[in-house]
Amino acid sequence: MAAALVLLDASLTFTNVWPTLAVRWHGGLSIELAVCLLGLAAFTRWNRQLSRAALAWLSVGWTALVLGRYAEVTAPALYGRDVNLYWDLRFIPDVVAMVTRVAPLWLVVAAIAAAALMLVGLYLLLHRGWRVIAVAVMDRQQRRVLILLSAALLVILVTTRARARPPGEDLFATPVTATYARQMRFVVEAMAGSTALAESPVMNGGLSGVRGADVFVIFIESYGAISYERPEIARPLQPAIAAFGSAIRDTQRDVVSAYVESPTFGGSSWLAHISLLSGIEVRDPDTNAKLMTAHRDTIVRAFSRGGFRTVALMPGLRQNWPEGVFYGFDEIYGADRLAYGGPEFGWFAIPDQFSLDRLDAAEVDRASRPPLFVFFPTISTHFPFIPTPPYQPDWPRVSTKHPYDGPAIVRAYARQPDWNDFRPGYVEAMAYDLATIGGYLRKHAGRDFVLVVLGDHQPPAAVSGERAPWDVPVHVITSRRAVLDRLMASGFRAGLTPARPALGRMHTLAPVLLRVFGDAHR
Repeated sequence: MAAALVLLDASLTFTNVWPTLAVRWHGGLSIELAVCLLGLAAFTRWNRQLSRAALAWLSVGWTALVLGRYAEVTAPALYGRDVNLYWDLRFIPDVVAMVTRVAPLWLVVAAIAAAALMLVGLYLLLHRGWRVIAVAVMDRQQRRVLILLSAALLVILVTTRARARPPGEDLFATPVTATYARQMRFVVEAMAGSTALAESPVMNGGLSGVRGADVFVIFIESYGAISYERPEIARPLQPAIAAFGSAIRDTQRDVVSAYVESPTFGGSSWLAHISLLSGIEVRDPDTNAKLMTAHRDTIVRAFSRGGFRTVALMPGLRQNWPEGVFYGFDEIYGADRLAYGGPEFGWFAIPDQFSLDRLDAAEVDRASRPPLFVFFPTISTHFPFIPTPPYQPDWPRVSTKHPYDGPAIVRAYARQPDWNDFRPGYVEAMAYDLATIGGYLRKHAGRDFVLVVLGDHQPPAAVSGERAPWDVPVHVITSRRAVLDRLMASGFRAGLTPARPALGRMHTLAPVLLRVFGDAHR
């Protein structure tokens, strides 16, 4: 009986072995177990023995609670945010599609079989524990022990909660039933449509400060503040940042930088994209969906009115993209249109360097054209970061059938994600994207560019660390001194290293950029 009690208690009070998928037990106490023991003791005292069917349903319910506890403690460790089943479950097909594209069929089948066996094993173990308790409560002496134990636990619960003990010192784990109640509240709020949309910022202006230039907004996937503020990331990444800075200076350009707070953490990049491009804070898919049904102005439409050709470079796009219509792009280049035929890297296959080279062929290098506004969310730094494409200094070769030498491919494919430490892969991927953008600047040394390079969100908590801020760097790179001066007057600082405090939230950056771009020559 004692072993069964420990098993059932630990099954709802375990904690995460940060930042992995593993769990451990520190001796926490379960409120649900105390309540269930009292209920079971009362049932057998005044009625009869628990039937096999009732025992099976109790085990099924307890299994569901264990799964809820696992999601509750694991999601923050991996992604830096709580799970929201109502919204997160709808993206499971997309995740499955990504996995099946890069993993062999046998590995997918094996993973599914292993998960099913683990679930069945968990149920059988819990069923065994509850069967032991069900037998114990039929004995009068053992039933009294269980009743006294449960009552004592509830008394301790009331007294400790009355003292308001600091987080981490509470003897009792957060009830899993409260987790499910919170998930149900998410469903009710979403179904009720309780999220209100904010007013759109004014996006009028002549864009005089960037007239004649090509303006790029490049969202680097998972580019977070840890690239500068977490020593174990910043130190190994510093050579790549320094090389990036050299590419800026060598091409007669300058850079100013700042931090902004992303509306998301560890994933859901599109929330950052729409927050910036619409100037409206979007922190959840509900607001995102509602906003796209409204007729709102966007940065894209503002540049279109200013005489720019607006282009979305979307190498990760493999399905319909309703946001493209909402934003108002003139042209959208998804994965199919880019037609990459080289070695594949990661979930999205296409190296960011190839995407920029294809953009040149399709848009930038055209002889007679209007200035461009390009929106480019990168994909080569997407979790789990490895394998990382090799940077190819010979840009014309990137779009050929054999973009890399054999040894470079072998080295890239030989690296596999370390599922216990993603930091080396993150540094390597970030160094690749910085080299790619720096190489692109060198390739177009004489072209009039204004590049806004920023992160969409911090990488998952497995890389960012515990209690990491949601801030991301934003850099503006150009040879237009007036634009840079006005940005510095708005809170940016010279150089690639951002400074605290952050300028504000992501959506507040939109009017700042439009104001600077519109008034820089006034």
